[in-house]
Amino acid sequence: MASGDLKASVPDGLTGTGLSVGLVQARWNPEIVGRLEEGFRRATTELKVRTITSVSVPGCFEIPLAAKYLAQSGTVDAVVCIGAVIRGETTHYELVAGECGRGVQDVQLQTGIPILFGVLTVENHDQALARSEGPGGHNVGEEAAMGAIEMARLAQKWVPRRSGSSSSQ
Repeated sequence: MASGDLKASVPDGLTGTGLSVGLVQARWNPEIVGRLEEGFRRATTELKVRTITSVSVPGCFEIPLAAKYLAQSGTVDAVVCIGAVIRGETTHYELVAGECGRGVQDVQLQTGIPILFGVLTVENHDQALARSEGPGGHNVGEEAAMGAIEMARLAQKWVPRRSGSSSSQ
């Protein structure tokens, strides 16, 4: 989904107005993560998200725990996780990518707060660049932000209001 097509790709009537979204970002691979963050901010600005709480962690392995802290805080309606795991010469890639993904899913299911996985798991730097393009290109951070807003609205519709939730429609 390209940034230039943002409005066309968003479900009719989707808005972030009144929502609080958390952002957990890894500091490893800062060039790529910075591009993902730019995409996240484009989408949240376009969809008028009220509040963004940002947390930075050393690497992708630490993302799930920070996402859990945000989800349990009662201050966010959804969390977006961004980072980049690029395959190297060892099996470290499989461990970090797999455990990050599993951890994010576990937090989402345990807390009931939508947690979107905007972590790139790619073979090389060129693939990471292709998935973190600027305006008009493919940006996983932007897609994750849109997904977070959509899932937060779904939760508002179907899940009893959480104590301490900041959301309002």
